[in-house]
This record gives sequence, C-alpha cells and structure tokens, in this order.
Amino acid sequence: MTNQHFKKLFLGVFMLVSSLGMAQELLKGRVIDDATEEAIPGVNISVIGTSFKATTDANGYFIVTGAIPVGDQKILVSFNSYYSKTIPVVIDLTNIVNIDPLYLQLDNSDITQSQGIISLTENELAEDENAANNFSGLLQSSKDQFLRAAAFDFSATFFRPRGLNSEDGKVLINGIEMNKQFSGRPQWSNWGGVNDLQRNQTFTMGLTAADQSFGGYAGVQNIDMRASQQRAGTQISYASSNRSYRGRFMVSHRSGLLNNGWSYAINASRRAGDEGYIDGTLYDANALGLSVEKKINDAHSINFTGLYTPNRRGRQTALTQEIRDLKGRKYNPFWGLQDNVQRNSRIREIEEPIFMLNHYWTINDKVKLNTNVGYQFGKIGNTRIDNGGTRLVETDGQSSYIGGARNPNPDYYQNLPSYFLRNGQDAIDFQYAYEAQQAFINDGQLNWDALYEGNRIVRENGGNSIYAIQEDRIDDKQLSVNTILTADLTDNILFNGGVRYRRLNSENYAQINDLLGGTGFLDVDFFAEETSDINLDQAAQSNVRTPNRIVGVGDRYKYNYDINAEVAAAFAQTQFKTKNVDFFVAGNVSRTTYQRDGKFENGNYLGNLSFGESEELDFTDYGFKGGVTYKISGQKFITANAAYITQAPTIRNSFSNARQNNETVVGLESQKSYSGDISYVYTTPIVKARITGYYTQFTNGTDLGFYFTEDLTGLPLDDGSAFVQEVLTNVERRNAGIELGLEVQVTPTIKLKGAAAVGQNVYTNNPNLYLTSDDFDGQLTFGDGTTSLKDYHVAGGPETALQVGFEYRDPEYWNVGVTANYFANGYADISNLRRSANFSQDFDGIEYNDYDEEVANELLKQEQFDNYMLWNVIGGKSWRIDDKYVGFFATINNVFDQEYKTGGFEQSRNSNYRSTRDDQNNPQEVFAPRYFFGNGTTYYLNVYLRF
Repeated sequence: MTNQHFKKLFLGVFMLVSSLGMAQELLKGRVIDDATEEAIPGVNISVIGTSFKATTDANGYFIVTGAIPVGDQKILVSFNSYYSKTIPVVIDLTNIVNIDPLYLQLDNSDITQSQGIISLTENELAEDENAANNFSGLLQSSKDQFLRAAAFDFSATFFRPRGLNSEDGKVLINGIEMNKQFSGRPQWSNWGGVNDLQRNQTFTMGLTAADQSFGGYAGVQNIDMRASQQRAGTQISYASSNRSYRGRFMVSHRSGLLNNGWSYAINASRRAGDEGYIDGTLYDANALGLSVEKKINDAHSINFTGLYTPNRRGRQTALTQEIRDLKGRKYNPFWGLQDNVQRNSRIREIEEPIFMLNHYWTINDKVKLNTNVGYQFGKIGNTRIDNGGTRLVETDGQSSYIGGARNPNPDYYQNLPSYFLRNGQDAIDFQYAYEAQQAFINDGQLNWDALYEGNRIVRENGGNSIYAIQEDRIDDKQLSVNTILTADLTDNILFNGGVRYRRLNSENYAQINDLLGGTGFLDVDFFAEETSDINLDQAAQSNVRTPNRIVGVGDRYKYNYDINAEVAAAFAQTQFKTKNVDFFVAGNVSRTTYQRDGKFENGNYLGNLSFGESEELDFTDYGFKGGVTYKISGQKFITANAAYITQAPTIRNSFSNARQNNETVVGLESQKSYSGDISYVYTTPIVKARITGYYTQFTNGTDLGFYFTEDLTGLPLDDGSAFVQEVLTNVERRNAGIELGLEVQVTPTIKLKGAAAVGQNVYTNNPNLYLTSDDFDGQLTFGDGTTSLKDYHVAGGPETALQVGFEYRDPEYWNVGVTANYFANGYADISNLRRSANFSQDFDGIEYNDYDEEVANELLKQEQFDNYMLWNVIGGKSWRIDDKYVGFFATINNVFDQEYKTGGFEQSRNSNYRSTRDDQNNPQEVFAPRYFFGNGTTYYLNVYLRF
C-alpha cells in the first residue's frame, strides 16, 4: 500500500469514527414542568420506530445516544402524571438537536385517578374476602387505555383483566418484591396514604420484558420512591368521600437533589370516618413515608425509605337476597350500638412498618448495579366474637364442660323469617316468621348489651365469660435482599439479571382482645365433646400441656404456631433491538421452603401431629418467557409473547389445617402453567389502539376452603355434620379471550375512548377433593375422590366489560370526562362439595332412590348474574397563582345508582341432593347463596395546593 493510499484510508476511517462519535450525541435536551418550571427527573424519551431512548437525570437533562437514523424523526416524551408529547425533529450528522427547555403539562386526571385507585385498592379490594384476588392496583401507572379502564372504571365490579388474580402479578417498591408469601398477594395498605411518594411508577404489561423482575402473567409494577427522583415541591391536599373514609388530609415535601448531594421526601396523611358507604365500616388510618438519599459521587448513591401506615377498618360481609330485601345493600350485621356509639365486632388492623436501604452503583455508562435490603415486621389482626366460652365442672372425679353460647350474629339463619317458614316442620310458624321479620327490619344489629349481660349472669354464678372478642393475629418478620444488574451490552442488546432472597418468620395465634365484662375465658373447645370419641378432657384442650387454662386479655389461646419460609431466586433476561424486529428471552429459577412449628399440642392431634416442627416442604421452580415485536412501520406493531412457568403453592394452600396440626396437603405440587398472547398496536398522535388475544392454561393448582356442612356420606347417620377443611388439588383452569383499547384525539381538546374485554375463565378438569376435620379421623373422600367442576366458570367479576367515553381538556386547565361501562357474564362461586359424589349418594354409598337427574342438573346449574351498566364522571380545574398551583378534582361513580352484584358464593351447608332440593323448595331458601353488592352512587373530591 502506497503512502498516499494509506493517508486516504486513514482519513476515511477518521471521518467514519468522527461521524459515529457525533452520532452518539445527536439529540439532547432538558424537560421541565410548564407550571413550576422545575426539572422533571425520570422522564422517558424515545425515538418512535427505533430502539433509541433515554431517561432524564435529576436535573431534567437527557441525551439520546447511538446512531440515530438521519432525517425526519419523531420523539415521544412521557412520564407518569404528565401528558405525553410527540415532537418532530430532523436528525443530521452536522448539528446536535438540543431541545431545551421541553415543557410537560401536569395531567390532573392522572393525579385524580392514581389517588383514587390507591384509596380504592387498599380500602375496598385488598381487605374484603370477595375482592382479595383483584389486581386493579397493579394497573394504575399504565398509559394503555384498556388497562386504565380496567383500573379506574372496571375495578368497582372486581373485574379481573384476563381472568387473573393479584398473585399473578408482582408489585415492587424500590426493586423489592412486596407480594405476601402467605397468599402471594400484595398488601396494598402497607403503603396506602403515602400517595405523593408513589408518582414514579412503571408498569410492565403481561408477559412483556420487565427490567427488575421476571414477573408474572399480570405484569410487574415498580414503585420508585427514591428521593432524588421525586419532583421538588410541597403539596397539601384535603379529600372528602363517601366510599371508605369520609376525610383525608395529606401533606408532602420533596427537596429534589440539593447541591450537597442530599435529597429527601416526606409524606404524611390522616384518613378517617365513622363509616363508609356500607353501614358500620369505620376507617382509622395514619401514614408516614420518608425517603432520604445521599449521592456520594457520580457512581454511588445510597437511599433509605421508611413506611409506617397503621390502619384499622370495620369489616362487612356477603348478604343473602333475603337479608338484602329486608335491610338493603348497605346493611352490615357486624356492628351494633354500645353506649349509643357504633361498634363493629369485626375489625381488621394492620401495622407493618417497612424499612429499605438501596444502593445504586453506576459502574460505567453501560453497566448499573442496584442492591436492596428490606425489612418488614408488625401485625395483622382480625377480631370476631367467640361464643364458645365454657365452665369446667368436676363431678365424681370426671371433667365436663357447661357453656357454649348461642350464635349472637344478627344474620344467623335462625333469626331470619325463612327459618320459621321452612318445609318439614310440624307446622309452619307464620307468627314467629312475622315477628322475626319485624325485629330484623326494625333493628337487626348486633346486641352488645346482651353479650355483656350474658357474661354478667355467668360471672355472678361463678363462671367464666361465655362471650369474648377473639383476635386472629399474624405477626410477621421478613428480611428481603436482592441485587439487580442492568448492562447495555451493545446499542441494541440490553441485559437484566438479578438474584433475590426472602426469609419469613410468621407467628400465628389467637388472643383475647376483650372479655366483654367477664373475668376470664376457659381455653377449651366446648364443641369437641359432641363429636370426639376420645377422652373428653383431652380432646377439648387447645394445648394439653396447659390444660383448662383461664386466659385473659392479651393471652394467646386456641392455636399458636410459627411458619418459617425461605425463597431464593434468580432471573436473567436479554432484550434485542433491530430496525424491524425487537425480541427478548428471559428465564427464572427459584427454591421455596415452608415449615410449621407448633407451639400448642392440640388435644385432637397429640405429639408431633401438632406440636413442634412439621415436615419441611421444598419446591424448586422455573420459568421461561419470550416475546417479539415486529415493527410494520413507526405506527404499526405486532407483538407476541409466550411463557411456561411453574410456581410453588402459597403458605395458605400448603397446610390443610395449620391452626390445629402439622398436616400438609396430600399430593401437593407446584402449579404449572403456560400462556401466550398476540397484539396489534396502532399509534399516531391522533389514534392509539391495541387489540390483544390471549390464552392461559393452569394445571396442578391447589385451593383450600373452611366451612360447616351437614349430611356427609361416610360418617354415621346421626353424625353427618362437621366443620371441615376442604382441599382441592390437581385443579386445571383456562383463561382465554380478547381485549381492546382505543383513544381518538378528535380535536386538541376532545378525546374519545373505548375499551372492551370478552373472555371465558373455566375449569378444564375434575379436580381431586377431600375433607379433613377434628370431627373425624383421616381424610374423607367421595366416590372416585373428584368433584365435577369441568366447564364451570371460575368466579371473579364479569367476564365481559365494555366502555365508551370522552374527555374534554380545556386550555384553561379544566377538564371533564364521562364513561359508560357495561358488564356481563358474571358468575357466583360454586360449592365444590355439592359437585362431588356426596351430592348423589346416601349414607350407605348408594345413589338416592328418589334422585332425579333433571332436577339435580337444575340444582347444580351455576348462577349467572344480571347484566348492568355504570356511568362515571370525572373532572377538575387548576389555577396557577404566581409560583403556586391550586386545584381540585372530583369523581362520581355509578351516577344513576345502579344496583349490581360484584360476586357471590353458594353455601355448602347443604351438601347433598335431598337437603339442597328441599331448601330450594322452601318459600325462602334458608341456606341461600350470599352476595357482595356494589356501591351505589359515590363521590370523591380532592382540593390541593402545590408549591
């Protein structure tokens, strides 16, 4: 090679390298709030139709690196609680495009809805038995129109997108998983009330790639409470509502990143009310959140976050149609007047502080490592009336127990008119039925005075309390540690990986909360004497090591055990981006162990059957998922995802009767599942649309239930009743359907929107069923040991949900929106026991001689709820006064006061053909299904000042 050729080659390489170097910084800028002119950290910047993106730093600056294609491009600027903005730019190799300043406008409706859904989730979803599976809170940070509709408009019906439960998704705070090991579900109230620290959220939908966790079918929501990422400023707000609490006061202050490298954010609130929409549902909650960060240097930052959100709630219950007709949908039997003050017997109290220490290490421009340590401790308590109080009597050296009081709950079936009108009596008692009806209509609330009077009479005759308030307690101590690596391997390849470890010690016990005027409570099971065929004195003891113990307020009784659990897991994920196709692959592996450690030796389960350590349950699980996005153009995309996941059963579903013994579920296995979805996405500045089809199959599922039932085949004819633990194993379910989200920006101020979900969630096999109880030995099965659930619908909100609506946003900072929401195909939860051979067989194991197949099919038909429509209205207005921002927003849900059922379940008290048939032939079914009714018209109003 000649010297001249060498110079030309060198010059060409130099120009190429120079141009590539320039291409690394062809687009930059700074994003600020258009009202306060303060920098906004964490804003997402992306070049539409390409893989190039960036995030603003603490001062609002961003740089998009990489060889961005030259020519006309569009960049998308998006951030939670702000309107997204699309900006055209022209990229060339000679000039750096510098957009400084780039203004974003605060989206007040996002604030409205995010505050509203946080309130809704913690208050109405997580703590109510019918709503525990709802995961609307997972969706609150999504910009997808369908998911916004699911979170803010469909959630009142307990609609479940894709038929999934909250345990199918993951909630993270600062990268630490918050799902409970007991149930797999997030406990929303652990961070409720610190809304202003939750502005920075990312939601990864479904099976798509998530940066900090392998995730689940319902996606991953990460709440970033890092102090330096909080928008600087102070906010004071007051809210009024008739949903859960009546009033809420909240104040927050966020410093932003200070010159000395420190930043902090603090949020405090108080929420309270004597009752919400449902009668007697008191609300008493305080919240304090603190986040402090020190930026040590450009590479290292340390952040501390502390959350303390103690809260108390009065609970409610499901109602039969008879009760609803007599008292209305607001009726709640758990409360009554004591000294002219409402008192609810069922109080749920949660006090579980959370502390986190997070280390952020920028190893270099391409590699980041985030290490987190979290510790949570505290209590969850649920109170109820214990009417099993007894008095020990010694006669001729023999022990016996006198006591066991009548069920004091006003909705007890023997208090209702239907009980006196039932067939099969010598004579239907219309007088008693009328008297019961009038008494229930005119009062129908818990009689606290009668409980105190009953205890007084017994006390004066030398006895112990026959009534007391029992508190079922869970005292958890959990340590969580994880580390997450993010590496840009090339401009087009991103790697995420991490390891995590969780260790839980959970104390579970009952304690006396209130003796109701008595002097003590005898810690024995009075009802054990009726069914036990072993020594009475022994069988009745909650703990044979301290027999006939008299307990007082604060003492543990009935049951006392620990659960020790550990989870170790690792995940890895690689994302690839090319001009036309993006794809990713991810894998996860975990090991889970559970062990029960009994502190009481139960009289029915002597020795290590209840005392000491159980066998250690050990599960090794794994998962794989992948997805691909084909970019038809910068506006049209096709995405597809698929996964295969195995998942350890929760603690709740691993021990058949943890309160009394060490027995584990027979044949317990990890649940296996596979899923796929495919979507078409169309997005322009005017139209945004997505349509998705999905399919998910679950196998090897496990579920437990607890109830009192009668007429059990396999037990003696005169002893067919028992309080049982129902164990379902080998459960198979299928969820399939389509979902659609659509937004059309008709004018700069008017937006039309729509959403639709049409799905089917059904059982696809006949699972195994057996019963356990301290009323009989071993496991009780029926026929071939299965229950015929195939093709029945899995209950949990409507399977069909449709929405149409509009939003108007005026340039003068006021807005209003209306949505019409239609719901159909909701189903009541069925009794599994009724679908077993116990339904058709007599006590001798032979089919009933009067069994009619046609009648039986009608009795076993699953109830489908009526269709209904709900109208919701949202609006707000804000003003800028100097450097302050003042405004209000309001929502009205169910404007036309539509009555509807959000869920319900069959009672399993009647478990065979004859008892079920006879009860349904009564003038009013005695053990009718119970329903959860949705709220009528409710409102939420918030006034705020930001500066």
